[in-house]
Amino acid sequence: MAKKRTAIIGGGPAGATAGGLLKKYMPDMEVVILEREKFPRDHVGESLLPTVNPVLQELECWDNVEEADFPIKIGATYKWGNSEDLWDFEFIPAQMFRDEPRPAKFEGQRAITAFQVDRAKYDDILLRNAEKFGCEVREETRVVEILKEGDKVTGIKLDSGEVVTADYYLDCSGHIGTLRRGMDIPTEEPSQLKNVAFWDYWTNTEWAVSIGVGGTRVQVMSLGYGWIWFIPIAPDRTSIGLVMHADYYKKTGKKPEELYLEAIKSEPRIAELTQNAKRENSFQTTKDWSFMAERLHGENWFLVGESAGFADPILAAGLTLTHAGARHAAYVILELERGSEKGDWLKEHYTKTQRSRMSQHIQFADFWYHGNGQFTDLQEVSSKIAKDQGLEMTADEAFRWLGTGGFLNDTYTFAGVAEFNIGSMKLISQMFCGDDATWEVGKNNWFKLNLVGAEERTVAVLDEGRIFEEPCYLRDGKILPKFAVFGQLIDILKKKRNIASIRIAIGELAQKEGIPIDAQVDYMLELLEFMVLEGWVDASVRKNLPIIPYRTAEESPTLHPNRDAEMTSGRG
Repeated sequence: MAKKRTAIIGGGPAGATAGGLLKKYMPDMEVVILEREKFPRDHVGESLLPTVNPVLQELECWDNVEEADFPIKIGATYKWGNSEDLWDFEFIPAQMFRDEPRPAKFEGQRAITAFQVDRAKYDDILLRNAEKFGCEVREETRVVEILKEGDKVTGIKLDSGEVVTADYYLDCSGHIGTLRRGMDIPTEEPSQLKNVAFWDYWTNTEWAVSIGVGGTRVQVMSLGYGWIWFIPIAPDRTSIGLVMHADYYKKTGKKPEELYLEAIKSEPRIAELTQNAKRENSFQTTKDWSFMAERLHGENWFLVGESAGFADPILAAGLTLTHAGARHAAYVILELERGSEKGDWLKEHYTKTQRSRMSQHIQFADFWYHGNGQFTDLQEVSSKIAKDQGLEMTADEAFRWLGTGGFLNDTYTFAGVAEFNIGSMKLISQMFCGDDATWEVGKNNWFKLNLVGAEERTVAVLDEGRIFEEPCYLRDGKILPKFAVFGQLIDILKKKRNIASIRIAIGELAQKEGIPIDAQVDYMLELLEFMVLEGWVDASVRKNLPIIPYRTAEESPTLHPNRDAEMTSGRG
């Protein structure tokens, strides 16, 4: 029997991730990666989120990435919202980050932080890793035509005239969407944010803050007409970019490079950090607005990464969405090759999951831009966003609106968006809307499961090259997992309704599993909050029982006023 083959257009993180995982779990499959450029090459999008880490570990290239000495991303410092104050979002509180030698293993604090990467080096590491697994990598190879019959791809024509054929095709070509365009898949632009981005690389910049060994935060500084990113990607190399609305750029009548340099000089924090720095003069520009493909799969093809869609970079989710989507697409192909009888369900779950992820990020980005009181030059755009999305609301209303797409991602263990947990999102809603966002778990004391009208279904869970079906409840398009930590919480709620008793039961569970009690209580109460907001739990007050206040939004351990004065500044 002839070996099955997968052809991948694009050798960036999407193509290298999908290719590597296909060969890891199915070594007999032939995988060819067709890359237009010669690696290494620079690429924008350097700030990762912690959810990328397990994928790097699964690809068996964590050690290679760690040895590249990329800065460790503890979080980000923002100047955003209605004041000039700085505030920090942190994956782990900086004061809790321990000094440890590098390279470090994928464990402890390193499993919950992230990287800020030089994409030339990072992408090359991933592509060479795919080769190590046995992928055939063909660089400087341009695809000129997609051959098709109906919704089936029959081949890929190269600029050399050669036609590459395969059983499966992945479009990992990025924004250009080679296969997406070849298959005439429409895209939608669900946001008014038609931004453009200008950027360059700098040497000898200062870091805003150095945390432990190699740790820092990226800087996101709002201007009156856009924002600046400042991302150290090596001990002595920094990516600095300017994002603004395309209409504003056109109205200025200025050249992109002129606007870029003016912005850096006008923002005090960035101006100070670049005072003794030097540009590499590799200035680049791109359109930077959100879009989604109407569908992400066909008879024998999948759109992966930015070919499937793109969310505004304010949440730094680009590579997270790319790695997650590539992993999911590879897993679907693996299951199809194992003879799964649920091929349609697997494909549809892929499209639904990835579109939901992108939609969440796009919606959240819209809220960020609308909530920026400093965007005095973008009031018309902000008003249009508000009108389209109905964003003139209280903090509680805004928070609930953000959750209309569901706070639950496909790991089924975390409630939030783009690493912003429910606590952080409540505080952001409060900051942008100017009033308090309250906690249901702090103002009620009686919690009752509400499964009326819910159907018992299954969801797909990806693990070690397999897609498993796990039980869940489904109602009105919303999912409640019946496994993992949600399953534990459901079991508790079947026996306990009093908040005091619920807290005790969570503590006993944590003690049994050897988990810090306070941390587990906090974690599971956030999940209980999610269940209340999604209608899975009815919350009320019983007069004869005490109410136990929950932390205020300001007490979120991940989002707080900037604390750089407590840290050490300078280059890493």
